[in-house]
Amino acid sequence: MLKRIFDLVAAFIGLSILLPFFILIAIWIKLSSKGSVFYFQQRIGKNEIPFQLFKFRTMVTDADKKGLLTVGMNDNRITKVGYFLRKYKLDELPQLLNVLNGTMSLVGPRPEVEKYTSLYNAEQKKVLRVKPGITDYASIKYSNENEVLANFENPEKGYIEQVMPDKLNLNLEYISNRNFIMDLKIIFATLFKITI
Repeated sequence: MLKRIFDLVAAFIGLSILLPFFILIAIWIKLSSKGSVFYFQQRIGKNEIPFQLFKFRTMVTDADKKGLLTVGMNDNRITKVGYFLRKYKLDELPQLLNVLNGTMSLVGPRPEVEKYTSLYNAEQKKVLRVKPGITDYASIKYSNENEVLANFENPEKGYIEQVMPDKLNLNLEYISNRNFIMDLKIIFATLFKITI
């Protein structure tokens, strides 16, 4: 209950403060490339229930048709504005709306697409018993995930066999020990990571 109250208050305050920036970012996206301001993608949430994740659009329209993973910051699907938004994680800010509607929390395992959650083993599926979050320990460790994947000869294979299992291990550790203080530490660690 405390976690949900904190999520609601923090998301409401955050959206109120960030609204002018949302408007500026929306105008910037709209003027720079064709397509919508927002990007919606179906992810798998708590109890394996699908939901729509909100982001600012950082890629050309229909980029998903060329693959779900982004490899390196030189991916030609990323727009010029998108490069900047991704670098400072600004594309993730609309997920505060997901926090408000209850499909996400501020802190929790990052939600995946079904293509990858369908590969989870029984132990890994435990991460689907809790509400997904905007940030977690895995997000901090893999804040440069695009560059990590670019080092693999086969990025998707590298993601499935190395990166994803490591992220899930971090999530399982979080779930076993989570508490309010830990959530605050993760939030501050995330803010520090994206501002350095």
